[in-house]
Amino acid sequence: MCIERLRQAGVSLLELILAIVIIGISMASVMSVFLVSTQHSADPMVVQQAELIAEAYLDEILAKKFYDPDTNNVCPAAEASRALYDNVCDYNMASPQAPADQFGTAIAALAAYSVQVTVSNSGVTLNGTDNTSVIRVLRVDVNVTGPNGTNLTLTGYRTNYECNASGDSGCKAL
Repeated sequence: MCIERLRQAGVSLLELILAIVIIGISMASVMSVFLVSTQHSADPMVVQQAELIAEAYLDEILAKKFYDPDTNNVCPAAEASRALYDNVCDYNMASPQAPADQFGTAIAALAAYSVQVTVSNSGVTLNGTDNTSVIRVLRVDVNVTGPNGTNLTLTGYRTNYECNASGDSGCKAL
């Protein structure tokens, strides 16, 4: 009699261990990528918030008058509180401050950020074609620092629109 050997189908212990090792390595790779992306998922939000803070400050500053309506001087100017700021140079800050609204009230939700504004004479004069009209220019730099080493600077320029001719009464000296 012939004894037929029944062939068994299945997985050997060696094949099983090898499969577990391969799956473990691939899972570790996928999880490390997932971990890195999860750790840095808040970075774009932090940068966008810094941009929004800087834009808000820059928009507010550039909407103010070029010269101080109280003294008719351009710079330096210093009002007692932000609620009284009425010209571009009033916003010049000696040190970084916490973000605040236009009345000077600190915004608690933005306490992790700080803002510093520098207003300077840009050294630029825009001359007309006949060189008789001069428009003076101030440079405004808004620097916002935030969490995770975020550092953002926006720059804008404010010109003296009323200073368009050498004899113009609205032309205030720097």
